[in-house]
Amino acid sequence: MQTNPNAPALVLGADAPADPVRPSGPAAPRQKWLNNLEKPLLVVGLIVMILLINYQTLFRYSISNLSQALDDPFWVSVLGRFFDQKDIGAALQHVSGWAVWTEELSRYLFIWISYLAVPVAILARSNIRVDVLFLKLSPRHQSIVWIMTGTYAMILVGLLAAMGADHVAMQIAMPQTTPALQIKYFIPYLILPIGFSLMALRTLQDMWNEARHMPLPDVLAGIALAGVSFAPVMLRDDWSATGLLFTYFILFLMLGVPIAFSLGLSTLAAIVGAGTLPVAYLAQIAFVSIDSFPIMAIPFFIAAGIFMGAGGLSKRLLAVGDELVGSLPGGMALASIMTCMFFAAISGSGPATVAAIGTITIPAMIARGYDKYFAAAVVASAGAIGVIIPPSNPFVIYGVAGQVSVGKLFMAGIIPGVIMGVGLMIVAYMISKKKGWHGEKRKRSPATLLWACWDAKWALLVPVIVLGGIYGGIMTPTEAAAVAALYGLVVGLWIYREMSWKSLYQSCIESSLTSSIVIVLMAMATMFGNIMTIEQIPDTIATAILSISENKIVILLLINVFLLWIGVFMEALAAIVILTPILLPLVLKLGVDPVHFGVIMVMNLAIGFITPPVGVNLFVASSIAQTGIGRIAVAAWPFLISMLIVLMVVTYVPEVSLWLG
Repeated sequence: MQTNPNAPALVLGADAPADPVRPSGPAAPRQKWLNNLEKPLLVVGLIVMILLINYQTLFRYSISNLSQALDDPFWVSVLGRFFDQKDIGAALQHVSGWAVWTEELSRYLFIWISYLAVPVAILARSNIRVDVLFLKLSPRHQSIVWIMTGTYAMILVGLLAAMGADHVAMQIAMPQTTPALQIKYFIPYLILPIGFSLMALRTLQDMWNEARHMPLPDVLAGIALAGVSFAPVMLRDDWSATGLLFTYFILFLMLGVPIAFSLGLSTLAAIVGAGTLPVAYLAQIAFVSIDSFPIMAIPFFIAAGIFMGAGGLSKRLLAVGDELVGSLPGGMALASIMTCMFFAAISGSGPATVAAIGTITIPAMIARGYDKYFAAAVVASAGAIGVIIPPSNPFVIYGVAGQVSVGKLFMAGIIPGVIMGVGLMIVAYMISKKKGWHGEKRKRSPATLLWACWDAKWALLVPVIVLGGIYGGIMTPTEAAAVAALYGLVVGLWIYREMSWKSLYQSCIESSLTSSIVIVLMAMATMFGNIMTIEQIPDTIATAILSISENKIVILLLINVFLLWIGVFMEALAAIVILTPILLPLVLKLGVDPVHFGVIMVMNLAIGFITPPVGVNLFVASSIAQTGIGRIAVAAWPFLISMLIVLMVVTYVPEVSLWLG
């Protein structure tokens, strides 16, 4: 996790310090309160969203069943003895709209907490960034570059705050009301000036925290260099939009600017330097691009995984895995992989899977005599399955970006995820047998297995509820995610009773931070993508690649190599948001099913979870094992080869992905 400019490369917010600026003295309580100003709002907003969508799901399901009953002759004859059928139908029609407002309110709450969480992430320095080159700089130059990135962020968020205020003023002058809640539109749009102003405030705090340890000339140099880099677009407005878009994007990435801000800033440079669109367009897109019910599945699935990890579900899943494979050579390693597969059907996140399972299994494997690098590599590799077996946040993002059915993507990920898990287990078994790491010798029987399954029944029910609800036509993926989040909360608080109210509070903040980083990334990527569409960049790239070869096998191989290379340097969610609009049109021309390509893309980028320097699973595993990522990455090579073999099978045998769909 990155808490200062000299820290490791990639951060996600889960383990970031709550108060990076540590106040002291009489003003400390007030300063601490100000630093945590947004957090209670995040907790309340997330819980209210979960409750609203659960209410909507239950209400709609009840009304639907009652309507079907009225069409059934048996129930018509029974109810007809007591009520007039026409009166019942009229009553149902009257109440059917009682839950319409819940979706609209939930969407607006979602936008509010997404933008209110970003200031917290800024203060905790927990945005996704590429720090490969940044880390090679001397400490002094790192500090200067950090001031530069802060200045860049101030330019973007300050401009968006001002444009957001103008947009709100326009809506007040020409009032309109929302369809369901019947409130003035300026009320939900207030998050633009409020949210981006808070981001500016937190950015200034972060810059001050860095600058107070620097010589003044270095601080001024960082600010001046940031200003100078924008000089070309300020002096001329006839540049190539494509050239500006990608030149500035690459520049910002190399400097370690958070990826979301890199997308927004390069879009701003293209608009100003080429006159592609009105600048005021950016504020409206910042709101409209994430005003989406399907995208809301992301914070719900993240919350579900975090709630269930904090509530004790992961250790009960491990007990089931240990009963099944614990007696074999490498039994604990095999049980760890199997538990990651179970937890993958709950969390939808690779790092969350590593954190939830690795915290238990890595120390246990080390205690039983396993090599600690092997133990960390096992869990880091198996954690990649967390985004392949559904539910999966990358599938949700790909589905939204590519307008592909999320439900079909979920089904398509099951078999590839299971095959990858089996492949990892084979490698772990072979290594363990060679090294003499035996399974735990104790009594195992059908009775002990049944008891372990019974103790883990609440965890094992989650995939049934989520996938059964989606494919049974009862719930949408977003509704299923909200149900899973509420389920995890209830099980953790009142059934297993391993989640306290304090841990619930922290889990809500962690969920909000992690999801907000992804959501804002999507908002900025929408701006970036619109410029690409206007400039016809995806078509140009597709034509260029097809000029090399029109052979489907060759093109898919090139795309795999490209995505694997991207996964080395860029976080998976960011890569999906940026690359889907570019690559999807290309593979469609080759006749590749978009669902199949979604699995290919996610599997490629999931492998990036264990490839340094931006192997986020390696960072989580290394923090648990208390060792450097280099040795873990070396230990992960056999698992990496296994994953690549599975990737090739999935790429060239579409039926593996599409059979269940």
